[in-house]
Amino acid sequence: MHELGIMQSALDMAEETALAAGASQIHRLRLSIGALSGVVPDALRFAYEALRPGTMAAEAELEIQEIPALCWCPACKADFHVAELNFECPKCHELSGDLRKGKEMELTSMEIS
Repeated sequence: MHELGIMQSALDMAEETALAAGASQIHRLRLSIGALSGVVPDALRFAYEALRPGTMAAEAELEIQEIPALCWCPACKADFHVAELNFECPKCHELSGDLRKGKEMELTSMEIS
């Protein structure tokens, strides 16, 4: 379960940032996780519950925004959502290798005091 290591890194980064800002507590963490990132949001939530006791985020709420996969079709000059690893444009049926969204794995924001 690599989500444990990912969440530990996110908590470490959040604490380091909070301490640098002079904060003593983290109230909320917001993560963006892409559909093709290889991270399972429920496993990430489980890891968070296991790791947060004793940290500045012990009472913090975790918000995970799941980002759908999005490709660009050069023929149609339009974005389209990727369904089940099918990178075929639904309009013209051309395959796309231009993934625009869906691999994100970011600590996007946090609330501290």
